[in-house]
Amino acid sequence: MKKIIGLILAFQLSVPLIFSCTNFLVGKKASTDGSTMISYSADSYNLYGELYHWPAMKYNAGEILKVYEWDTGKYLGEIPQVLQTYNVLGNMNEHQLAIGETTFTGRRELSDSTGVMDYGSLIYITLQRAKTAREAISIMTELVKDHGYYSTGESFSIADPNEVWVMELIGKGVGNKGAVWVAVRIPDDCVSAHANQARIQQFPLDDDENCIYSPDVISFAREKGYYTGDDADFSFAQAYAPIDFGALRFCEARVWSFFNHVNKDMAKYVTYAKGETTDPMPLYIKPDKKLSPRDVQNYMRDHYEDTELDWRNDYGAGPFSSPYRWSPLTWEVDSVEYCNERPIATQQTGFSFVSQSRSWLPNEIGGVLWFGIDDAAQSVYYPVYVGNTTVPEEMKVGNGDLLNFTWESAFWIHNWVSNMVYDRYSDKIVHVNELQDKIEGNFETKQSEIEEKALALYKESKPEAINFLTDYTNNSVTKGLQEWRKMGEYMMVKYIDGVVKKEENGKFKLNDHGQIASPSRPGYSNDHYRKVVEQTGDKYKVLF
Repeated sequence: MKKIIGLILAFQLSVPLIFSCTNFLVGKKASTDGSTMISYSADSYNLYGELYHWPAMKYNAGEILKVYEWDTGKYLGEIPQVLQTYNVLGNMNEHQLAIGETTFTGRRELSDSTGVMDYGSLIYITLQRAKTAREAISIMTELVKDHGYYSTGESFSIADPNEVWVMELIGKGVGNKGAVWVAVRIPDDCVSAHANQARIQQFPLDDDENCIYSPDVISFAREKGYYTGDDADFSFAQAYAPIDFGALRFCEARVWSFFNHVNKDMAKYVTYAKGETTDPMPLYIKPDKKLSPRDVQNYMRDHYEDTELDWRNDYGAGPFSSPYRWSPLTWEVDSVEYCNERPIATQQTGFSFVSQSRSWLPNEIGGVLWFGIDDAAQSVYYPVYVGNTTVPEEMKVGNGDLLNFTWESAFWIHNWVSNMVYDRYSDKIVHVNELQDKIEGNFETKQSEIEEKALALYKESKPEAINFLTDYTNNSVTKGLQEWRKMGEYMMVKYIDGVVKKEENGKFKLNDHGQIASPSRPGYSNDHYRKVVEQTGDKYKVLF
């Protein structure tokens, strides 16, 4: 009898519904150090931020793997297990292979409720089986071909130390097992991005070094009536994910904001980002300067600041210039529909990362998953090395959940601080940014030293080097979260009840008698008071 091996993804309490994510992709000649990079924010109000870990394992012939939907924990079916799997930490494995995603949904009739492979399981199972980006593409497409694709349309970012690819894939509907898909290699000197809208337009049909696609990607679109033109003019995005206002303003706008940061010529596409025009942006562009991991981390924190989509100064921003609005994205007044912006950084993020893959170093040292939990704008990206044997206790699966608060959890510590910041954003975000710069700047400064020491250990004993990097990651998370919690405690004291305690020489100020000095009562800005008067007239006017 076959032994049943279940891949319980350990997300049963998380129940994520990922509808709004963002990915950046950076080729090795577009980065400052020659590394490839991808980023990913896993955004959902139902996602509990954790650092997943699957240790490398060996299995017997004939064993099978149970597959559970990542979004819901629903059992989907089973597939054959492979004889050997690789160590996986989050969305990166021991061979420096990293995979991210964003859901573009596309034509809903192509969803296959009988499929076994959902997009989340597709990522994490492939990370356990593939060494390179090309191998990952092969495995992912074979899995959906053999077992059916359960999810809606998906864009995947796939990077190894040498190549970066974007692959877009959508099912064929119930009764038609498999998927249609296309994968395009991002040129080494370019960057790309996707954010919940299919982005591959026309693609080369005879360049398998840089473009791979399913044999029926065009013929299936013709069969379904999605396309009638010449093969050379076929657009995957237009056929399988027709664009609408939401695809532009909520999705492509995030891609535009990243492009606008790295290439001055992309400013002209602001009308596209606003949903006013529909001529698409390019799939990839050359940045004006090379990007470092810190650059990519900071671009993940973007709220459209200082662009036409910056919303920190309108009435909805409140008295403290907030770049956040609570959901839903659209709302109505007098039967007229309006929308909120959907920036790259959002309060609903469970976790995010920037992967760094470097071909000139041993995999265990060259692969770093810069990993953060909660809103990227108010998180810290910690260095997680892909050979690590354990994950930090504060990020471990099962340490708390969405219904159970614990001070031992990175998710809850960060959310506690973030929810303190949201109510007085312009004042409190300053403290967040200062501590981010301190902690992440320290990681950046120490990276060469840490890796040189790890490399010296690696030459003598690979296990010792791995233990050294594992301890470095785990200790960094523990110390960083201690500082983050102290910042939250500081803000609680400083801003309690809407007054602001005075400080002197880095300490809260005392009066001449050794007691707390009278706090300041700054109230609100003049702009906010004017808005109140405009709305209420003389209602609050002091009459005598």
